[in-house]
Amino acid sequence: MTDPLLRVENVSKSYGAEEVLHDISFEMEPGDVEVLIGPSGSGKSTMLRCVNRLTEIDSGAIYLDGENVTAPSYDVNDLRREVGMVFQDFNLFAHLKARENITLGLRKVRGMGKAEANERAMEHLEQVGLADQADSYPAELSGGQKQRVGIARALAMDPKLMLFDEPTSALDPELIGEVLSVMRALADDGMTMLVVTHEMSFAREVASGISFLADGSLVERGPPEQLFTNPQHDRTRQFLSRLSTTENHG
Repeated sequence: MTDPLLRVENVSKSYGAEEVLHDISFEMEPGDVEVLIGPSGSGKSTMLRCVNRLTEIDSGAIYLDGENVTAPSYDVNDLRREVGMVFQDFNLFAHLKARENITLGLRKVRGMGKAEANERAMEHLEQVGLADQADSYPAELSGGQKQRVGIARALAMDPKLMLFDEPTSALDPELIGEVLSVMRALADDGMTMLVVTHEMSFAREVASGISFLADGSLVERGPPEQLFTNPQHDRTRQFLSRLSTTENHG
């Protein structure tokens, strides 16, 4: 039997007396798009940051391709090569052009030469529809364009898994669609993605699985049609009915 691509096993994390993740377990196969939903402060972003070890777990284990990436002996730089991350607030270097934001990691982490790194950067800028903005600085780009550069930067590393931490929450409403359409295309291409988002229509349409977190616990997990049409837990039902109320009045 082959290992799942990602296996999160009994992961817990506390900050002082506050437990932000409690005994979380789930698995993802290659090509899965898992969407984490839940109220603010439920531990969704912390879970993502634990997967690529921006935050260290207190107990449990996380496996990528069968290898325990949370083991003390595991080199975190190896993990960063395999797992791409797209942040809420873009995290681009302001003093570097779009293309340079992408080539930096390729040269430093992947050890690529300048010409090869440039070629790879252009390929991925084209993939997100921004080849014409290669020489623009972040300040010259819209929020949606910045986020698409962020996606191109993560993709250029050729990761096995992509993490998206609320990638549209800092964007104006009219720019959200351009980022979600890039993410839809990635899902169609078979990219394995773990996504924190409040965009429920995207979750319903693109996710292979939805995990509902509340108060640091994984309350319920299942395919979108089950979670949205027939949630098994009161807590899930309350959250989704509150969401549909705000969506209808928003």
